Amino acid sequence: MKTLFLQAPSYDGFDGGAGSRYQARREIKSFWYPTWLAQPAALVPNSRVLDAPADGLGVQQTLNIAVDYDLVIIHTSTPSFPTDARFAEQLKARRPGLMIGMVGAKAAVDPGGTLSATTAIDFVCREEFDYTCQDVAAGKPLPDIAGLSYRLPDGSIEHNPPRPMIENMDELPFVAPVYKRDLKIRNYFIGYLLHPYVSIYTGRGCRSRCTFCLWPQTVGGHRYRTRSAQSVIEEVRWIKENMPEVREIMFDDDTFTDFRPRVEEIARGLGQLGLPWSCNAKANVPYSTLKIMKDNGLRLLLVGYESGDDQILLNIKKGLRTDIARRFTEDCRKLGIQIHGTFILGLPGETRETIEKTISYAKDLNPHTIQVSLAAPYPGTALYRQAVDNGWLEDNKVIHLVNDQGVQLAAISYPHLSREEIYHGVETFYRRFYFRPGKIWEIVREMMGSWSMTRRRLREGVEFFRFLHSHEA
Repeated sequence: MKTLFLQAPSYDGFDGGAGSRYQARREIKSFWYPTWLAQPAALVPNSRVLDAPADGLGVQQTLNIAVDYDLVIIHTSTPSFPTDARFAEQLKARRPGLMIGMVGAKAAVDPGGTLSATTAIDFVCREEFDYTCQDVAAGKPLPDIAGLSYRLPDGSIEHNPPRPMIENMDELPFVAPVYKRDLKIRNYFIGYLLHPYVSIYTGRGCRSRCTFCLWPQTVGGHRYRTRSAQSVIEEVRWIKENMPEVREIMFDDDTFTDFRPRVEEIARGLGQLGLPWSCNAKANVPYSTLKIMKDNGLRLLLVGYESGDDQILLNIKKGLRTDIARRFTEDCRKLGIQIHGTFILGLPGETRETIEKTISYAKDLNPHTIQVSLAAPYPGTALYRQAVDNGWLEDNKVIHLVNDQGVQLAAISYPHLSREEIYHGVETFYRRFYFRPGKIWEIVREMMGSWSMTRRRLREGVEFFRFLHSHEA
């Protein structure tokens, strides 16, 4: 079937591509690549990936494109599902015979509820859905497709047996050719990455057990299944040769640094290619590995510090202590590796005192840039179940993770700490971290290095102040 893989129109600036972290509007307008759609698209001949939010496409424009396809597969999430479902209904009204499916953590965790929400959705793909999408697009009978839940002619819902995890990750084709074919590369930008950038995965799954993290608990699993170092290096080589405008590669695996000998092998191969790169990292990588990475082109690490309180880190099963993270951060500083640090407010154990402690911790660590988000109890995560069991969240109720503009909300409250206090802790955190003379001078000095960086930081500054203003309101 002629197949469209779609990130449907949503809130202005909504980043549906942020698969394992959180889907929302960002403080500074940002977009991750829709890798979860590009990967199955690479398996389906003559398919297309359309990322409506990144392309700035509205509902009518997207409908005009989608109506020409036989099969439309929409990536959905808990925050975007209401608008995704409405889009499916409008598309089905325009072309009743068109087949519509959904993929993503929301569909994987609640296939029955996803299908019951509207008759416009014909099927959902559970688990890892790459080959499930391929089977549907190839016209294979629905009862014969593992990992599929679908609506029967009488309206009832059938759940096929689960699809096994993909073990040989090298069998999946590269996603970069799909990016080049279907996406406008310059539409994808992240404040702390060089522009334009490309993000790819070198494996799936995460051995860490963080209670809040969405993708490992719903789709990818906790076994880290990796591509060979040679496969990763060859895709970066393809990018360098075929997408010369790309200035940086971002490896978006949750913990790319888990298997250190492999990381060091990849790093040495990347060093020969001479293209700057960044990756996610847990704050426990030893100095020796960091040095090999830095010597071979590593520019920045995205590090989830989450909290400055060790008890909270224990509560969320982070598998990390603040003293280890401090030593790691100092090692990065010595080597000249930039850090984008991420923090979360409202995790179990949070108090007014621990919020203050985390702000002080972030200032002490002083990563180059930070992101402060709110604890998001996505269905299917241990955090969701814990919140329900403890009365911090009502089960089977609509979870408002974002407001009507797509800005993240505090969904969890505690007897001693309200949603409002947690929510407004975000702007307090940002103000106290960034509005320091030393940090302001650091940013000014960076801007003085090039006119393009000056323009970029000024634009981001305007967006950031607008975010703070709207957040306070």
